[in-house]
Amino acid sequence: MIHVDNDWQGLFDEEQVKPYYLELRTFLKNEYRTRTVYPPMGEIFNAFALTPFSRVRVVIVGQDPYHEPGQAMGLSFSVREGVEEPPSLRNIHQEIVSEKVLQGPWSSDLSRWARQGVLLLNSTLTVQAHRAASHAGHGWEIFTDRCIAALGADPVPRVFMLWGSYARGKKALVTNPAHLVLESAHPSPLSAYRGFFGNGHFAKCNDFLTGIGAEPVVW
Repeated sequence: MIHVDNDWQGLFDEEQVKPYYLELRTFLKNEYRTRTVYPPMGEIFNAFALTPFSRVRVVIVGQDPYHEPGQAMGLSFSVREGVEEPPSLRNIHQEIVSEKVLQGPWSSDLSRWARQGVLLLNSTLTVQAHRAASHAGHGWEIFTDRCIAALGADPVPRVFMLWGSYARGKKALVTNPAHLVLESAHPSPLSAYRGFFGNGHFAKCNDFLTGIGAEPVVW
């Protein structure tokens, strides 16, 4: 059973008794028992544990956890300090620098964002080692779509950053027009030069937050 000890718990309690989630749970038990799976089981729900629903100000949607040793930590795009930055994260760093919104030293560990209300949510929360998207289609997407939809319908204005075609497909889940939806190419090396670099999303996000009387994010 999922226990996050914050206001996500009610939604989690609703979802984890549904047939799709019970099947997902059985699948995950077998995967963790028989294969190498990332992130560690205790870190699967880090994004929710660090960012309670009522404190979410920004949602950054990723697709899949990193699938090499020591990378995945339950937060989309983030790796712990000391782990080599994956290319997408390097490009995120580059964009933040180019927008002149970086305050203080940069860290590859984005937990500091999560604690400020940035929900770093992958659509699929687990993956087999060395096999990208290996846990796609087993139920995680139903669960995380439910979470995005709950935030997207909530009256509190938020910023949704949707990078790449997969994340942009979640736009329909953001149903309250009070939210700001920012879309662009993905920060991966394959697409960063086709619209991620120069998108201005981090500055635009903070301008929006300041405009509604909320604190800007310290990137």
